[in-house]
Amino acid sequence: MTSKPRPLPYALAALALLALAALAFAVGRYPVSPGEVLAALAGQAADPTVNTVVLQVRGPRVLAALLVGAALAAAGSAYQGMFRNPLVSPDILGVSTGAALGAVLGILLSLNIFWVQIFSFVGGLFAVGLVYGIGSRLRGHDPLLALVLTGVVIGTLLGSVIALLKVLADPYNQLPAITFWLLGSLASISPRDLAVAAPLALFGLAPMLLLRWRMNLLALPDDEARALGVDTRRLRTLVVACATLMAASVVAISGIIGWVGLLIPHAARLLVGPDFGRLLPLAMLMGAGFLLAVDTLCRTLATIEVPPGVLTALIGTPFFLWLFALSRRAW
Repeated sequence: MTSKPRPLPYALAALALLALAALAFAVGRYPVSPGEVLAALAGQAADPTVNTVVLQVRGPRVLAALLVGAALAAAGSAYQGMFRNPLVSPDILGVSTGAALGAVLGILLSLNIFWVQIFSFVGGLFAVGLVYGIGSRLRGHDPLLALVLTGVVIGTLLGSVIALLKVLADPYNQLPAITFWLLGSLASISPRDLAVAAPLALFGLAPMLLLRWRMNLLALPDDEARALGVDTRRLRTLVVACATLMAASVVAISGIIGWVGLLIPHAARLLVGPDFGRLLPLAMLMGAGFLLAVDTLCRTLATIEVPPGVLTALIGTPFFLWLFALSRRAW
């Protein structure tokens, strides 16, 4: 018998997300009052500067933080459920490293930002396809362990290629662009980027929502899941494809932002348990709120904007250790 759903964590996460969104629109180098924010969103702002700040500067950035945070948290939840391991993140199969390699190649070829993002997206998909193709053909090994180890090896190899390309890059023009992209940023995301990334992320999310009850069966040993009528190999392939599509689509526009896909699903699981149907929506709410809070801090802490990838590590490391100490239950 399943326990009754607990609506309190979802309500608190939604309220916190709304409060963080209001704060993100209001604070910055040009402060905007809540009334002016509402007027601008309604298209009734009297001051054109307020309208520009709210709709053209902060609006796309807030939407980007919501999209990237929710997508990374959803992908992390799917990977952790599939691998039955709360220490797995979207980076484990080489999504981030492959996307980074694609972006670095685009920058070295002096392409514009649109093609850099395309190269990044294709690189993330290629890396996971390579990992899955090699890992699934390793006979005599646990398939999940083979995927993890293959992902670590391929990720290390691609990371070495990135390091080599950084050495070969122009130190005055290309190397700074590569460094800033690898640190991650939401500052340059445009509405066109969101219009491309959002449908791809939703396309990857839809099968996971429709098959959420089957996702729980991946936590069982393969023979038990097959006895219940689930083709674990096909389901695992679908989960990897969907989670990779979500992660690659947002990493391509934001750069490498770590810890969201690792920390947030773990925190959500402590609140509502491992049932994927309950875990996924809460993780998405918390991931969106977490990245929005981090991005707001990044642009308000100092005169020079701090990359969100740096701040997520500084915040995520002690918070994850605290969550790990708090959780005394096995997976």
